[in-house]
Amino acid sequence: MEMPIPIANDLEKRISDAFCIFDHHGDKTIDVREVGTVLRFLGCVPTEQETNEIITATETEDSSGEVHLTRFLPHVTQLLMEHKMEPAEPEKLLEAFHVLDPENKGWLTKDYLSKLMMEEGEQFTQEELDEMMAVAVDPLTGNIPYEFYLNQLMHKPKNSIYELADKIQLEKQKSTKPSRASRISKFEIK
Repeated sequence: MEMPIPIANDLEKRISDAFCIFDHHGDKTIDVREVGTVLRFLGCVPTEQETNEIITATETEDSSGEVHLTRFLPHVTQLLMEHKMEPAEPEKLLEAFHVLDPENKGWLTKDYLSKLMMEEGEQFTQEELDEMMAVAVDPLTGNIPYEFYLNQLMHKPKNSIYELADKIQLEKQKSTKPSRASRISKFEIK
């Protein structure tokens, strides 16, 4: 019989729930190729390197190619508490688009942005690029009006995984701080 995995808080429940969606055999394991998908499902934006580091840190020794929830849960919880893999703020993204648009036209061509996304920095796969372009390109002009695109992206989901992490961090800090009464009594005792 399989041991239940203790879930300590809402953050761990969200991670566990997302993990279990991709657990196709119901045995609390996922294929390592699903790790990035689980993270993105949670609202994280991991680089390829971050995804690979998580796989390396959480992959099961006895059956490589799989990640078990008992290792994934504490590792990813810690990363979220540290705000790793967090999506960029809208202002930062807008700054980046402005750099790409020195003439300040307010839009970029699909070809120009596609070339950048496929060849520079953390390169997109063709599938990722197609998904982005499906949302970003204005069907009337064929260009990318980037402020409009960013507005579509930036509807922050309520209760993001990082807000949950902050809330839990705050609760931990409160529970470890001595109360005012106990601090006062320490002075009186001396």
